[in-house]
Amino acid sequence: MNGGMERSLESTAYLTAQGYVRDKAAIFHRQWFCAGREEDMPLPGDHKVLDVAGESVIVVRGKDQVLHAHYNVCRHRGARICDAANDARWGVTLDAGVVGKTMIRCPYHGWSYALDGHLLAAPQLQDTPGFDKSKFALHPVGVETWGGFVFLNLSPETAPDFAAGLADPSRRLANYPLADLVTAKTIRYELKANWKLILENYNECYHCPGVHPELTAIVPAFRERGGIDLDWEAGIPHREGAFTYTWDGTTSRAPFPGLSAEEKVRHKGELIYPNLMLSVSCDHAAAFVLWPEAADRTVIECRFLFHPDEVAKPDFDPADAVDFWDLVNRQDWAVCERVQSGIAARVHSHGYYAPIEDLSLDIRRYIEDCGEV
Repeated sequence: MNGGMERSLESTAYLTAQGYVRDKAAIFHRQWFCAGREEDMPLPGDHKVLDVAGESVIVVRGKDQVLHAHYNVCRHRGARICDAANDARWGVTLDAGVVGKTMIRCPYHGWSYALDGHLLAAPQLQDTPGFDKSKFALHPVGVETWGGFVFLNLSPETAPDFAAGLADPSRRLANYPLADLVTAKTIRYELKANWKLILENYNECYHCPGVHPELTAIVPAFRERGGIDLDWEAGIPHREGAFTYTWDGTTSRAPFPGLSAEEKVRHKGELIYPNLMLSVSCDHAAAFVLWPEAADRTVIECRFLFHPDEVAKPDFDPADAVDFWDLVNRQDWAVCERVQSGIAARVHSHGYYAPIEDLSLDIRRYIEDCGEV
């Protein structure tokens, strides 16, 4: 009756505060969440304070070069340890946060913690009978790395197996030196759209002929049945003479070392749920890290990654890839916002996936696997 089409998620899953609360509880607070790159914290004491779906997290590199992550809350009275915005609001500088690259100190009563989270000192309590410092470590957040990316898990005691979850991307991208790449440019986009709509859009190319004429000029195969017949495992072929995602499909940058002959002329893409979209060419990668902020608000941090040998060259210029991607991105973001506003119509209860959009159905399967529905 519907021509083989499948129903999408209910519109409320993309629109309502209740839907976003369910996403947080089942996904962002329980699944592995991409939170940046290792290169952001290269030295002991280097740290980031990140908001992961409303939870503040301190990520810090320890003296042992290992990354540690903790909830940004003191075990004594619950004060937020790192809060530069609060200091700025009141025009003060509190002696707190990651101090001297060696410890984490709470501003309220001076409790201090090692970078790995264990309690070092609690003023006036050190000699109190029965006080056991080992019981007052910072609340831990799971942290793992893959391909130079940092992943966090806010419920480490029940976190799914990290390596198992990345087994397929690890196999498909084994020849790409992702961990060695460096960020040459970052563009931050603020979208008025639900994070799930953005993933669904990334996961199909039914929209490509109408939305991305520049992209389909480089990859004509995207014009044919939404790319459903392409061998995504082997990589996506470009038009003859093209081998990367730039305005003319070429570049003077050398291909990554270790690529196969096919990988030097093809493109690969990975959607790593719930918030990393990764598109890899022979000479660069575009990494999209999604930061959901509300049912209808998502920040996307788009990083353009290149081999350090190329970045070190005096004539290095990433603009051929960055500017091309920026246009393709803005085309995607524009249509995602149109979907977000359109599904709010009173007559819309759900959409449909056409047969050639089969990969888009993964968002329903993923949400179900996470126990949300």
